[in-house]
Amino acid sequence: MKIIKAAIVSNSDIIKNYKTQRELAETHGKIYIFKNNQPDAVLFSINAFESVSEILEAIENSDDEGASRSLEAMMKLKKIEHTVD
Repeated sequence: MKIIKAAIVSNSDIIKNYKTQRELAETHGKIYIFKNNQPDAVLFSINAFESVSEILEAIENSDDEGASRSLEAMMKLKKIEHTVD
């Protein structure tokens, strides 16, 4: 897992500046929330979340068609990550 340094925020930053941090999630696709210098949670933009949801749904329907959709969803997610980096 690649964590972008600019996408790391503290738990207290989320509490104090939610709007700003949510906008950061839009910019990077997701932000990593740290508590006591340890990873605690991830906040996804809606676009990144929809991509991840597509992958999870495809895995749940893991017949041949599901595997194909899973691969397509992963490719879309990679495109989002590359445009955000």
